Amino acid sequence: MGSTVALAHDYATQRGGAERVALMMADAFPGAPMYTALHDPAGTFPQFAELDVRTSGLDRYGVLRRHHRLALPFLAGAVGRTVVEADVLLASSTGWAHGYRGAGRTVVYCHAPARWLYQRDRYLGPAAGSAAHRGRRALAAAALGALSPSLRRWDAAAAAGADVYLANSSVTRAAVRDAYGIDAEVLPPPPAMLPGGEERPVDGLEPGFLLCVARLLPYKNVDVVVRAARATGRELVVVGDGPDRARLAALADGAPVRLLGRVDDAHLRWVYRHASALVAASYEDYGLSPLEAAAFGRPAVVLRDGGYLDTVVDGVTGVFFDRPQADDVARAVEEAVSRSWDAEKLESHAARFGVERFAARLRAVVDAQAPGAAPAAAVTEGDA
Repeated sequence: MGSTVALAHDYATQRGGAERVALMMADAFPGAPMYTALHDPAGTFPQFAELDVRTSGLDRYGVLRRHHRLALPFLAGAVGRTVVEADVLLASSTGWAHGYRGAGRTVVYCHAPARWLYQRDRYLGPAAGSAAHRGRRALAAAALGALSPSLRRWDAAAAAGADVYLANSSVTRAAVRDAYGIDAEVLPPPPAMLPGGEERPVDGLEPGFLLCVARLLPYKNVDVVVRAARATGRELVVVGDGPDRARLAALADGAPVRLLGRVDDAHLRWVYRHASALVAASYEDYGLSPLEAAAFGRPAVVLRDGGYLDTVVDGVTGVFFDRPQADDVARAVEEAVSRSWDAEKLESHAARFGVERFAARLRAVVDAQAPGAAPAAAVTEGDA
């Protein structure tokens, strides 16, 4: 009888890059159960509902499924009490799924060590803003300050209990080393949103707009992109939702900005294909959205930092700016839209980060942890 494999993901409540990677893991290991603290079918990708999803006791509370950040004080305990029944666990983690125990061996695919512990200021976003925003930020900062000592201990113990760590980028590998003293292999995830599926136009949109695809969280710096659009007078389409939406809507009032919220894959393919350029100003551990734009032959205008350094080639697949400030973004946007781009080069760049290669390496690493297996050959950063 072959070894058994289980999967884990922090919480299936959102539509983001980490959730798409978790679904790719499910495709690589068909039939494997997916352990997750919370599952909100209305808030995440519908493909999760097709899996054997095994949730924690927190999932019985609808308010936590709809607002997973409220569950932060309880997630460590909920994950720690869940027993995984498998020879090997493959965990997709941004802060919680690496804490599941019970499997014979654990492989962690780390999108980033917990931002609320190690990048708190970035996670909370700027202190400036309305009185309501400042109040919410102060409350969140106080809660994180009170919880951080115990969560850091839990987080360190969870990381130490893993057998293998994989990182999605060189930035994340460095963060894993700094946080845990663990040397991780870099395995970049592929773009999940690719051409080839259904495309459906968005009513009222004409081709040629700027596009920003991001969760609406303060550290994503979508406000900077909105200000840059206002400065250039170019139409901006923002895809994504989150707790920062009300503030961004107020900021976008009177500007050529359209907040679409969550969209289905058919609409997302259409906006990628018909954008003039993607714009991203956040500090990302992995730059996924520029790869998705490149797959549609579209360039990216991105911050010269973090994971974008792994996924954008300056002058070939995009343009960098040096600071997340509106004037810097606006200048880079004007440079990008004023030049010609080779769509074939953009598409071939995205193809280098293929799904098949990603899945094959995951299977090799997991297979090497199975009972009686020989160790997997290491992969250098240049080969990853």
